[in-house]
Amino acid sequence: MTPASQLRTLLRGYEIVVAPGAYDGITAKLIAQAGFSVAYMTGAGTAASLGYPDFGLVTMHEMADNAGRIARASGLPVVADADTGYGNELNAFRTVQEYERRGVAGLHIEDQVFPKKCGHLDDKEVIARADFIAKIRAAVAAKQDPDFLLIARTDSRAVIGMEEAVARCNEALEAGADMAFLEAPQTLEEVAAVPKLVRGPCMLNVVWGGKTPLVDMPDAQAMGYKFAIFPGLLFKNVIGTCDEVLRELKETNRHAVPGNGLTVRQVFTRFGADEWDARRTQFRVPAVPAKAAE
Repeated sequence: MTPASQLRTLLRGYEIVVAPGAYDGITAKLIAQAGFSVAYMTGAGTAASLGYPDFGLVTMHEMADNAGRIARASGLPVVADADTGYGNELNAFRTVQEYERRGVAGLHIEDQVFPKKCGHLDDKEVIARADFIAKIRAAVAAKQDPDFLLIARTDSRAVIGMEEAVARCNEALEAGADMAFLEAPQTLEEVAAVPKLVRGPCMLNVVWGGKTPLVDMPDAQAMGYKFAIFPGLLFKNVIGTCDEVLRELKETNRHAVPGNGLTVRQVFTRFGADEWDARRTQFRVPAVPAKAAE
């Protein structure tokens, strides 16, 4: 099965599919080792890993390459942030091609003006609905694997209103999108209303401290959501952990004990050291002793 077909199989199940956000190979492997079935490449985390805010400053190739690294490292189906498709419908077409070539299982494209901003920040702008739907049609046409998951994201709730956001989701689904992503509903009532008003599968973005109230996954499933992402779960916690251990080093001039007490060997084992050690002798023919050769 391709990663995209694996993802489709999971989405056909009864339970909501939960994808924590990865931003590099470390977080990708940890998500797989924790037992999750899908990983999400967070655009905000990817930008932060390169030293930028989530303001659309990372290029399409930087994003696609990172999505490919996460897919390789995790071995899981990966759904990736593709921002606005990095231009008009022609750019969106190529974006799908590039992500799909890197083994990604799906992506979402949004309707913000480029350069975009995080969906949970203020002062966003969106393009005309017709321009957004043109991008979605182009993205659909670009797919090589019919199972590749194309998610249409709209940020129009914050700019134009809930009614327009629902309309854009439904028109995008009619244009061939596989799933709708109505970003940043602002009340629990709005969160619950989305799967009822949108005529197709819906994705939920779970962001601590964002505009959308937090929802537990059983409740999200009961509301009708099929897929949920947790983009900031890991990279925000990494920031907090780094701040803490760096402060301790500054104050004590002493190496802090790792939170889980991992030794050097245990760290490398988490990233495949045993398998790579086995390859050290796998391809060598044992040397014949000199006397035996005579």
